Order: sequence, then C-alpha cells, then structure tokens
Amino acid sequence: MVSVNLGLVHYVLDHIYGTVLHRTKLGTPFFSKGWGGTRLVLLERMVKQLFPEAPSQNWPPTAVQPIWKTVWETKNSSLREGVFRTTCDERLIDALPPESHNARVAFLTPKSVSPEKMACVVHLAGTGDHSFERRLRLGAPLLKDNIATMVLESPYYGQRRPSMQHGSKLQCVSDLLLLGKATIDEARSLLYWLQSEAGYGKMGICGLSMGGVHAAMVGSLHPTPIATLPFLAPHSAVVPFCEGLYRHATAWDALMEDAAALAQDATSLTEDAAQKSGITIEQVKDRLRSVLSLTDVTRFPVPKKPQAVIFVGATISEFLPLELVSGLKQYSRSGRRLHPQTLRHAAPEGMAGLRGPVGNRRPRVLFFTPQ
Repeated sequence: MVSVNLGLVHYVLDHIYGTVLHRTKLGTPFFSKGWGGTRLVLLERMVKQLFPEAPSQNWPPTAVQPIWKTVWETKNSSLREGVFRTTCDERLIDALPPESHNARVAFLTPKSVSPEKMACVVHLAGTGDHSFERRLRLGAPLLKDNIATMVLESPYYGQRRPSMQHGSKLQCVSDLLLLGKATIDEARSLLYWLQSEAGYGKMGICGLSMGGVHAAMVGSLHPTPIATLPFLAPHSAVVPFCEGLYRHATAWDALMEDAAALAQDATSLTEDAAQKSGITIEQVKDRLRSVLSLTDVTRFPVPKKPQAVIFVGATISEFLPLELVSGLKQYSRSGRRLHPQTLRHAAPEGMAGLRGPVGNRRPRVLFFTPQ
C-alpha cells in the first residue's frame, strides 16, 4: 500500500507541477534568451562528429584527481565532498559559464569492506535537482549491500548555476547541450577514477529523468562495462520539451524572435520580426526537435553488456507521453510493481549483469505502476 500511494503522489505532483507552474505561465520559461548563437553551432558540430566514431572507439576518459574533504564519518560509513576542474573539451569550457568550470561531487562509502570487494554507483542529477541531499538519501540504503554512492553536481545547477539563471530554467538551447556534454565527460572521468585510483571492482551509473538520459549515454560510451540504470528517462530531450510537460514551459516566442533575428541579421528582436521573416512557430518547433534529437540515446552504441542495463519506468507520467510508455512495455522483462526503494532492487541486479561473458540478453525494463 505504501508503494502504491507513493506512486500516486508522484503522478499527482507531476500533474500539479505542469498545470500550476507551466500552463499558467508563472516563472521564467526555458530558453528565454534564445538559441545560444555560435555556442549552439559548435555543439551541434561536435555532437554530430561523435556518432560516426563512437562505435569504433573506446573514448578513454580524462583522468581527474578530486580534492577531497571529509564531511562526516561514523563507525560504518563516511561522506566526503570533492572538487575538480571539469574535464570537457577546452572549447566547451570557454562556452560554459565560469561558475560551472569546477565540478563538485559527494562520495558516500561503507567502511566494512575494501573497495575491490565493493561496487559504486554514480548518481546524475535530474531536472531541478540542485543539491546532493536527495540522491544521497536514495543511495544510503545501498550501503547495506556494500554499494557506495557518488553524486555529481551538474553544470548550471547548485553552486555551478550562473548568477543570471533563474532556478533550473536554462537561458539558451545551447545550455542544455552544454550541460549534457559536460555531465557525460565528468561522469566518465569519475568512473575512471573509481576504477584506476580508488580500486572499485564494479561500477554503475544512474539518474532520474534528465539524469537518466545522461546515464544511458555514459553507459554507452564508457570503455568498460558498467551497470546502467536510467530512471523515468525519455529516450531524448525531444520528449519532455516537444511532447511532454516542458513544452508548456518553453519560451517559444523568444526562440521564434531569435530565429527571425538571426535570419535577417537584425539588431532588434520584436514580435513582428518573425512575421516579416516568414518564420512560423511550427518551423521553430521543428528546429528545436532537430537540435534536441542530438540527445537521442538510440543513436549511441550498444553498451558493452546490455544485460547490465535496467530501465525503470512509470506507467503514468506527465513528463512522458503515453505512446512512449506503451512502446517501452514491449521490451519489459518484468512488469512487477516496485516499492519505494526501487534503486535498492535495480542496482544489485545491474551489478549482477556485469558477471560473465556478453550474452544476447536485451536491457530489462522495470515498471512502477501508480494506482
């Protein structure tokens, strides 16, 4: 009964969030400053170059050496926080806001066994998750299974949020791609550190919503097999921004005016600029769909061990359209209802999938069913 109620609450909160905050136009929308100009052009070119090369390369991560400090320590566990310079391409560092140049990470570990006998899951942030606290709470039960938790603070979030940004509402379309690319690079570097420096035997990556999309990409690109656990994640950013909840929170007028100004090389962004240029809202939506399709995880290579991939979905969600949920069900190997400690189930199962040779098994899809 508890799990059913929590699932229903999750759905109701989704609906309220969309109806009250977005459809009533309260607050600053996403992409209120347009497309991002030359930054978007650079990102599109870099990501498009990635796809032909990804299947044939292991893409070794950049090594990092975080500077750690102990936050607290008990007889059974400890929490440390670390800082390191972002590991993304120098051209992208120049495009990132200065506040996002240094990455922050929290590391919750059990003390009962050595790292080589443990596993660690890196948790990536979902939309609106600006702190470590929520993901540390999710990871804490895993300590009983000798699984450590590492939580990465995303660019544009928390202490890495630009001063001019309101909450989670990214100012430009290019910011969304920058956030994703930097998060993927930083997560892969942390996984490499866990293996080569900390000596962990097994590793995994997980994330909720936007973090789940990034987790799927990391699992695809990482040079060694890792457990990959996307939670309530669409296959790309197209889904929430063009079809799901966030379409009500997108600054379509600003995107249309910016597109018109770029097309005309104008210096003034006015409402009738779009009309004079002949750019329609449908064309703007098609352009956004094209840009965000670069985040489609189906364009990435198959993970090294598909049997270590577990998708966790909800049968009802305001963030995902019904068609996507129905499409995922055909790949489901388990339709059971999951209780609130979903990660406590999925993480050990994903780690177990790392054992043995690569098989022909497909990723599993587990559904949480609110009633």
